[in-house]
Amino acid sequence: MSQIDIGNTKIEVDQDGFLSAPEVWNEEIAKALAEHEGIDELNQSKLDIVLFLREYYQKYSSFPILGYVCKKVHAGSRSCITDEFVDPMKAWKIAGLPKPPQVFFTSFDGKHYAANPFY
Repeated sequence: MSQIDIGNTKIEVDQDGFLSAPEVWNEEIAKALAEHEGIDELNQSKLDIVLFLREYYQKYSSFPILGYVCKKVHAGSRSCITDEFVDPMKAWKIAGLPKPPQVFFTSFDGKHYAANPFY
């Protein structure tokens, strides 16, 4: 476990950077997790994606189809998550959600990611 400092508060993340206690998540923690993942600014479009991921997970307990996320947050592109976060798993971590079992993404160019069903 490692810790991330947020002012006077410390939050714990596991070895992969996932929030250890998802129930403590808030937007301030999301900003700290984004910084920890190398994302300087958590702008409104990124925050909309993160909030949708949280809402979807709370309802279905699973990782959504990426294009569906973009459609629901009214993004102009079907690749909004990779446009904003590069790696979809970064968005999931920033959303403070637990590590999803058996969800792996593959990229051949480092810019476009797709779920890899062979893992």
